[in-house]
Amino acid sequence: MSNDLILANINTALVSQKPEYSVMLQNINSKMPAVMRDTSNFHKSHSQFMQVTLDITAITPIRSIKHTLAEIDRTRMALQEAYINLRKKQVDLRRKEHQLTEATDPFDQELLEIEIMEIQTHMENAQNAVNGAIRKVNFLVNQHEQLLAKIGKTEITEEDYEREEARYHIMTCMKQALNAARARNGIIDEGNLIYLFDLGVSAAQAQAEVFAYLQMEQKIIEAGRAPTHEMTVNWLEACADKWHTDPMMFASRRGFTTFDRTSLTNTAQIEDQTKPKNASAD
Repeated sequence: MSNDLILANINTALVSQKPEYSVMLQNINSKMPAVMRDTSNFHKSHSQFMQVTLDITAITPIRSIKHTLAEIDRTRMALQEAYINLRKKQVDLRRKEHQLTEATDPFDQELLEIEIMEIQTHMENAQNAVNGAIRKVNFLVNQHEQLLAKIGKTEITEEDYEREEARYHIMTCMKQALNAARARNGIIDEGNLIYLFDLGVSAAQAQAEVFAYLQMEQKIIEAGRAPTHEMTVNWLEACADKWHTDPMMFASRRGFTTFDRTSLTNTAQIEDQTKPKNASAD
């Protein structure tokens, strides 16, 4: 590979150096193939584990799908740009190689050889990034398929997304409120109190729910058992069940509607608009 070639020949390019550097370079050169082999396992920003636990943190299924699709889209665009850059480099490389065959001046020949090596190095680095991105996209499209299977759907619509939003924000707000309360003697922080107000959820009621939940956990601990993460998620689901209509009612009092089906891009909405006015219900 071009990088290995550069390491192998760097000794000849140095004007002067101590003898021990030659020994170091020989050691590096002998071990670099193994390093490059193992490095090829990476060339991506995050692990699969990190992507689905710390990167995509949405607590509801359709929001998880939305975030997954956004990650796929970002990586897909990066792949497209990388592909275009690689094609340009390939053309540039062939041009330089052609110029080298026609060059007669020794200095021009040497400079062209260096430029060819530079292009090859850039292409190699770009290929490594592309390989990592391909693995990332492959992982995420598999996750997308699994998430759809989990909610029993083959596709999601914009309507599905809009209808889940109230539950997502209530669960996200209460998750943050609970975690903040753990560090504040059971008191919800100001940021999440504002979040609750904007959702139309009673902050006093939410505070009471947080107190009750923390007390329940304490009783479990005193009984010699351990509260579970699943228990917390079930509590968040219960909060969403209890308050999921509150945001809609608060928006309505302000003159808004949280759901306008005529503004969505899905087949059902299109069918409704194109259906004859005198069509029967059947």
